[in-house]
Amino acid sequence: MAGGAVDFAVPAEAAYDFLVDPTQRPRWQSSLRAVELRDGWEPGDPVEAGLRWVDVTWPGLRPRMTLTRAERPGLWAESGEWGAFSADLTLTFTPRAAGCRVLADFEVRAAGRWSPLGRVATVAGVRPVLADLRRAARILGAA
Repeated sequence: MAGGAVDFAVPAEAAYDFLVDPTQRPRWQSSLRAVELRDGWEPGDPVEAGLRWVDVTWPGLRPRMTLTRAERPGLWAESGEWGAFSADLTLTFTPRAAGCRVLADFEVRAAGRWSPLGRVATVAGVRPVLADLRRAARILGAA
């Protein structure tokens, strides 16, 4: 996995609640136009492991997403699949004097002939993941 950390000027609970909610994703995740919720989940329902949705991205990709861990306010993890590719993102929230630090661990894997692209996509994806988290920190800091 690859990753990095972003400091948020809000408590871990506030950062967690904002980041884990798939309906908030288009506000802070640059590649998203929308999310399509699955399994009857609606905004305001509890966000728990097993929650599924589809990311509708600007390039037209539609990865199927699953929240795999939801341990408020300390950690959440998700997995996504699209064709031969799968990805995992884990966010760990650590309280700090002036808010919290969010540590991101990110990995992309690819199957078959595409497998060499998994590592390349992991390395290339770290910057956008951290940029999106910085955007979320700015949004929450302005609220």
